[in-house]
Amino acid sequence: MNLDSLIEKFPYLQDHVWIEFFLLLALYALAAVAIDFFINRVLKRLTRLTKSSFDNDLIKYLHAPVYWTVLLVGLIHCFSLIELSESVSATISRSGRSLILIIWLTTVIRIINFIAKHTKNIWLGKIGKDLGALIHKLIFLVMLFVGAYWLLDIWNVSLTPFFASAGIVGIAVALAAKDTLSNFFGGMSLFMDRVFKVGDYIIVDNQERGEVVEIGIRSSRVLTRDDVLVTIPNSILANSKIINESAPTPNFRIKIPVGVAYGSDLDRVEEVLLRIATESEGISKEPAPRVRVRSLASSSVDFELLVWVDDPRDRGLQTHLFLKKIHKTLQEENITIPFPQMDVHFDRLDGKEA
Repeated sequence: MNLDSLIEKFPYLQDHVWIEFFLLLALYALAAVAIDFFINRVLKRLTRLTKSSFDNDLIKYLHAPVYWTVLLVGLIHCFSLIELSESVSATISRSGRSLILIIWLTTVIRIINFIAKHTKNIWLGKIGKDLGALIHKLIFLVMLFVGAYWLLDIWNVSLTPFFASAGIVGIAVALAAKDTLSNFFGGMSLFMDRVFKVGDYIIVDNQERGEVVEIGIRSSRVLTRDDVLVTIPNSILANSKIINESAPTPNFRIKIPVGVAYGSDLDRVEEVLLRIATESEGISKEPAPRVRVRSLASSSVDFELLVWVDDPRDRGLQTHLFLKKIHKTLQEENITIPFPQMDVHFDRLDGKEA
C-alpha cells in the first residue's frame, strides 16, 4: 500500500489539497528522520564491530545524500498533488530530479576519491602513482560527462542533432586538436611503458636534464638544475631518447678524472683515492668505490675514480667536493698533479746561436 492509496481513504483530505500537501510532506520528513535514526543508531554501531574503518567512512558519505533524497522525492510528490500549470509542474519535477542527480553525482565522486585514497598502497605498487593519478582523472571526467548527459536528459534537451552532427564536428575537432590528441596518446604510452616517474632525474635527447616534477595528460614538467621549469609535450617525450638516471636503481655513478705525474707510485695513488672515497659522506657503500687507470697520456698517468651517490641530484655537489678533497690530499701526500709543459732547446749552427 503506497501513500496515495492511503490518502484516498480520507475524502476530507482530498477536498483540502494544502492539508494533504503538508501531511504528506510531514510523512516524508518523518521517513527521512527514521532513516537518519537507523543510519546513526543501527548501521554505525554495526560498523564499529568491524576492524576496518572503511565501512564507517562509507556510511558517512552516504548518510546525508540518502536523507536529502527522501526529502526531495517527498517535495516532488507533494507538488504533484497540487493543480499547477503543466510547465510549472514539469519545472518543479525536473528541478527536484536535477538536485537529486547533483547530490548523488557529488557523492559518487567523493566516494571514488575516498576509495582511491584508501587503496593507495595497493594500486601504488601495482600500477604506479602516476598511472593511478591518470586513471583517477579519467574516471572523474567520465563521471562529469555521464552526469551532464543525464542532466540534459532530465530537461528533455534532445541530443540527437548533436550526435547527428558529431561526425562532421568530430573531423573538424580532430584536425584542430591533433596535437592535443597526440600529446594525450603520447602520455598514455609513457604511462604504459613506465619510462620515468615523478622524482626521477632524466636527460631528454642529451639536452635537458632535470627532475620530473609532474606528468600530466598533455605535457610533463622537468625542473632543471638551474631551477628552470621546462614544460615538454608528451608527444615529444614519447619520440625522444630519454636517459633515466634514477632507473633501475636511484643511485647514480659519477666519474672523476685524476692525472698524476710519471714516476708516481700508482698503487699508492690508487690507495689514496679509495681512502678519500670511503671517508666521504653521501657516497653509497654498495657498489663500492673503484679506481681505474684509463690512459698513459703525454703529460700524466690518467686515473678515474668511480663512486656512486644515492641521489642523481647530488652529482654536481659531490664532484665539487671530491675535486677539492683530492687536490688537497694529493698535495699532503706529495703526489704531483702535472700540467702540460713544453721544453725549448737552442742549438748552435756554425758557431752562431740559432
